[in-house]
Amino acid sequence: MLDTIIFATQIVVPYSEGRPLRGSEMNKLKVIENGAIGIKGGKITFVGTQEEAAHLQAKETIDGTGKLLSPGLVDPHTHLVFGGSREHELALKQQGVPYLEILAQGGGILSTVKATRETSEKALFEKGLFHLNRCLTYGVTTMEVKSGYGLDKETELKQLRVAKKLNEAHPIDLVSTFLGAHAIPENYKGRPDAFLEEMLSMLNEISNKGLAEFVDIFCETGVFTVEQSRNFLQKAKTAGFGVKIHADEIDPLGGTEMACEIGAISADHLVGASKEGVRMLGQSDTIAVLLPGTTFYLGKDQFAPARDMISSGAAVTLSTDFNPGSSPTENIQFIMNLAALRLKMTPEEIWNAVTVNAAYAIGRGDVAGSLLEGRSADLVLWDVPNYKYVPYHYGVNHVNKVWKSGKVVAGKGDMHANYTLSS
Repeated sequence: MLDTIIFATQIVVPYSEGRPLRGSEMNKLKVIENGAIGIKGGKITFVGTQEEAAHLQAKETIDGTGKLLSPGLVDPHTHLVFGGSREHELALKQQGVPYLEILAQGGGILSTVKATRETSEKALFEKGLFHLNRCLTYGVTTMEVKSGYGLDKETELKQLRVAKKLNEAHPIDLVSTFLGAHAIPENYKGRPDAFLEEMLSMLNEISNKGLAEFVDIFCETGVFTVEQSRNFLQKAKTAGFGVKIHADEIDPLGGTEMACEIGAISADHLVGASKEGVRMLGQSDTIAVLLPGTTFYLGKDQFAPARDMISSGAAVTLSTDFNPGSSPTENIQFIMNLAALRLKMTPEEIWNAVTVNAAYAIGRGDVAGSLLEGRSADLVLWDVPNYKYVPYHYGVNHVNKVWKSGKVVAGKGDMHANYTLSS
């Protein structure tokens, strides 16, 4: 006998055979009409039609008539652990002050660095819980979290420890990335190479304590060059880490091309990616992680060229880029809306981008992002009639219930999950 069987008018079943979906494959989405999912011991044990499930018995039956069922969503690029907030910078953005100028004035990343250094580990944990609870209510069950608001050994390790504790305490599965090379701190002005060496000196400790799987760097004008980034990431790969890169977010420096050349698991942002970079994405295993919420919040008109990337044969994902300065939102559903409206992605591409492809972008393609028998029952029931409705109807939360490993962890009427630090 099953523990639970869930019936739904539509079930979205993203699927790929051991790799992310690329190019035109992203426009293909398996949808089961009048479907059913069976759960036992926290695992999916049945996926099929209600007719095929007629012989099954379960202790609990969920009637999702008129509703959509999908895998738990995957958010592959966030900056979850940070101190303070930056609402005071909004007025500067409204005046058209460029981000790099705000950074030069001691704002941007550097202001969050100061706040994060001054915030206790316990307070960072509690703040992280608050944001994770909100992410869960939007349907996210797996997500990546970066450090990068320390820019010194003590604070970077503090962020990574907090992320590890959050992963242990909260239903959302977290994948940690070391982003010590997020900016150049004041005490290393004019000495970026020396700062990068200090960050590299931390890799053994991070590895030995299991604090991160990936290493990332911000390759951008005024931060780190393509060659500095290449050298840094190559050394991280040699130390056994997977590598990612913030590439071509503002200026087309060639970070996209370099990411493909060194075999980065993902290249993120890519608003200014060159035609050659887009072409190389289509020929490489590097996954494009697009962050339209950041472009939207910064008031830019040029969004990442998602259509060109998909046409080139690239694997594309979507993420919130949740952070306090350039994308202060946990709402991945709004990112799905932006993908439709500004990136011109189809509903099928969008669903694949926030499930199966996003899972591969953080090394979780074998456990998250799909509905397969034997996998953890990470599911979302939506108050929508079909899968096309979520990218269409913006500005609200469509989630009815969220399951993690077969247990309901968030639901309508309780749209702020409440997980706290256990004693």
